Amino acid sequence: MKNTSFLVFALALFVTAALPLHAQDGCVNSPENPTAILAVVGSAGAFFVSARARINARRKSK
Repeated sequence: MKNTSFLVFALALFVTAALPLHAQDGCVNSPENPTAILAVVGSAGAFFVSARARINARRKSK
């Protein structure tokens, strides 16, 4: 239950953050540099996966 509620919260947070970045009317509402935003999101995702793997490895070694 705890993991499911966290997953639902993370998904809602992601959708809430992504909607303002989505251009509805062409270039008028688009972010200044969508490539930089995608790079930041990708880097954060890679860091999260790496950090989670390291934490799980430490827990298993003890």
